[in-house]
Amino acid sequence: MKKIARVLLMLTCVFVLTACGSVETPSEFQQSKESMARSKADQVAKLTTILVTSNNVDEMLKDYSNVELGDLYASTYAQYYSDTSFMCEGKAINSALTSFQTGLEKLGSITEFGESTSVVDDDTITVMIPVKGENGNASVELIFTNDIYLKMTSCTLNLNETKGELMTRAALNTLLGMGTVFVVLILISLIISAFGVIPNMQASFTSKKEEPVPVPATPVAEPVVEEDEDLSDDMELVAVIAAAIAAYEGTTVEGFQVRSIRRASTNKWRKN
Repeated sequence: MKKIARVLLMLTCVFVLTACGSVETPSEFQQSKESMARSKADQVAKLTTILVTSNNVDEMLKDYSNVELGDLYASTYAQYYSDTSFMCEGKAINSALTSFQTGLEKLGSITEFGESTSVVDDDTITVMIPVKGENGNASVELIFTNDIYLKMTSCTLNLNETKGELMTRAALNTLLGMGTVFVVLILISLIISAFGVIPNMQASFTSKKEEPVPVPATPVAEPVVEEDEDLSDDMELVAVIAAAIAAYEGTTVEGFQVRSIRRASTNKWRKN
């Protein structure tokens, strides 16, 4: 156990030393750029507040393009602070004017600008300035290029939400998410239940389309009633029949006279 504890202690020391050694102290040139970026950020935050409160931002955004806004802001900055080295992007001025206008409507007049802080990246320097207003607090976030020009690429005023506002937003997001899920589940259940109704509807429509066409009844032929035919004029037939009768009766043909001969029904002969 002691050996394991020693190994763990040694590994901890190695990690601590490695972490301490990875922190690099910024050079004097980098520190000067950060200091200049924070100074410019403070001036930009105050100048933007003045421009928004004293001018119609909607007309400015409508009348000037982003390039023109950048040039106008840079010239205004030079007049206020006697500094012609300030550089900015037009879209950054557009977002700054828009966010400040929206934020000041809720924040009210700014009463205090706090001390700025900066975070350095390989390509950018991000400066944060706390702000106090009549109706709440906010922070200004500005981003500059990490070079000798310190060109401003972004500037926004972000309101600090209270715990109550955060809880309200979280509750609304939760309700919205759960409501969406329930609506989707209800739609799915309705679609599944419709699977049992669709075949019945289809069958009813099919039965209506395929109704049997009534076939006319085949007329029954009426039996042909044969009229009795008088064959007494057929002398040969009379003679033959008379001879047959005489032979059957055992007499001669002189003992009787054939007056009429009629065809007998064949059905009667079959029954007999």
